[in-house]
Amino acid sequence: MPAAAKAKTPALDVNLDNFWMPFTANRSFKGAPRMVTGAKGMYVKNERGEDVIDAAACLWCVNAGHGRPEIAEAVKQALLELDFAPNFQMGHPAAFKLAERLSEILPDGLDRVFFTNSGSEGVDTALKIALAYHQVKGDSARYRLIGREKGYHGVNFGGISVGGIFRNRQQFPALLHGVDHLPAAVNRKKFLRGFGPADPFFSDELERIIGLHGARTIAAVIIEPIIGSAGVYLPPEGYLKAIREITRKHGILLILDEVITGFGRTGHGAFASEAFGIDADIIVMAKGLTNGVVPMGAVAVRREIHDAFMQGPDGIEIFHGYTYSGNPVSCAAGLATLDIYRTEGLFERAATMGAKFQDMLFSFQGKKGVADVRGIGLIGGVELEPQGPVGTAGMKAFVSCWEEGMLGRFTGDTLAFSPPLIIEEEHITRIHDIVDRVIARQYK
Repeated sequence: MPAAAKAKTPALDVNLDNFWMPFTANRSFKGAPRMVTGAKGMYVKNERGEDVIDAAACLWCVNAGHGRPEIAEAVKQALLELDFAPNFQMGHPAAFKLAERLSEILPDGLDRVFFTNSGSEGVDTALKIALAYHQVKGDSARYRLIGREKGYHGVNFGGISVGGIFRNRQQFPALLHGVDHLPAAVNRKKFLRGFGPADPFFSDELERIIGLHGARTIAAVIIEPIIGSAGVYLPPEGYLKAIREITRKHGILLILDEVITGFGRTGHGAFASEAFGIDADIIVMAKGLTNGVVPMGAVAVRREIHDAFMQGPDGIEIFHGYTYSGNPVSCAAGLATLDIYRTEGLFERAATMGAKFQDMLFSFQGKKGVADVRGIGLIGGVELEPQGPVGTAGMKAFVSCWEEGMLGRFTGDTLAFSPPLIIEEEHITRIHDIVDRVIARQYK
């Protein structure tokens, strides 16, 4: 039987057949591929070597910009000095140093860090820690978990179980049992900068679920401070604090998924939880932890949660971990990234540039084809009017933006933005002009 013809890129001698691409319409992509071939600063390069402005930090992760020599040098040295070391019954200095450095920027009390390889693994780790914590406390009846509609918590089975994005769940029916979901807490009013007006209905739903099952059966609630991957939705004023108060009252752990919102993204400090006045029990992080250079995630827990595991007989306290937990090369990238954030004041800078970026996004209010604008700091979404099935308008605009010289993201019919924190006003103007042209042409 003759072999199938191999798909090729028009400008690069690359066989497209063998790579099964994640979260991609593979057949459509391979018919008209969009290839990134290089990156520096605020820009990536397309297959023709042209500069394309990165308005999404690629996948919400390149917070310090592309091609940082400090990170590259740190990774090189790690590869030459200690390319791998086990962290099962062994250790290496960089993992302990990175955990200490993270504890310095995390909210008070969250100073015990468990390393993973991604946000998805971080979520599953956080859920397992929460369940195991109640067991070691002698409260093993707490097995239920509560997520939120529209929530995205990665793609491992724990994450999609507590996640609330239908398309991520529909192909995988064998999810965790004992999981409930809160409403998404989406503001009913449109074109709101920051938090919308208080609406107690959404947090009251947590009390309803607790009343249905009984507080003594619920281990943890997991939510994103800002719903990211489903379209950048900020909750109503007071929502997060109300959730915190309810969980504390009933002895339920609160896990905040800060994979997207961590490391300066909101323009209000290192983590959204601290900026919004929420003292979580567990925080999940990834992406900006290493500037996206090397895969890595982490889970920070309150000291008292960690210490509860240290009270029993000698031996392994939690039977969980990954071969690459705290990998030396990942740790080197993480330490170098944290150095950049500190020395360049990028978290503080994000506050100033975030205000200008929001001005730009909200300038699309009233434009034909724009249904809503949402955002805070250096994260935002421009929702487009539908043009057929959900996602049709978003995909069309995403592709047009790439062709015009901008790398963005889309979710449904929303264009999502999360540029590197090094963004300048000239970059904001360039993003605006490209998006303006694309929307005007698409909705003429």
